[in-house]
Amino acid sequence: MKVMIRKKPDGYEAYVAKKDMEEMIVEMENESLWGGWAKLANGWVFQMPEMDADTRLPITVEARKISSGED
Repeated sequence: MKVMIRKKPDGYEAYVAKKDMEEMIVEMENESLWGGWAKLANGWVFQMPEMDADTRLPITVEARKISSGED
C-alpha cells in the first residue's frame, strides 16, 4: 500500500491515499521508523521498508499492512 510519511512537530504522520486517511504514528519498532513496524493511531500496523535513517521527508513508500488493529 502506498503510504506518505511526513514529520510534524509532535511526531510522524502517515497518509494512506487509497483510504484517504491521515493518522499519527503512535508506536514504532525502530527509532528511525524504517525497517520495522509502525502503528497508526487507528490501530493499523504497517511493515516499513528498509531506508537510511536520514531519509528526507515527506516521502511516499510502499508499506505492507500487517494488522488492522482488530486482531
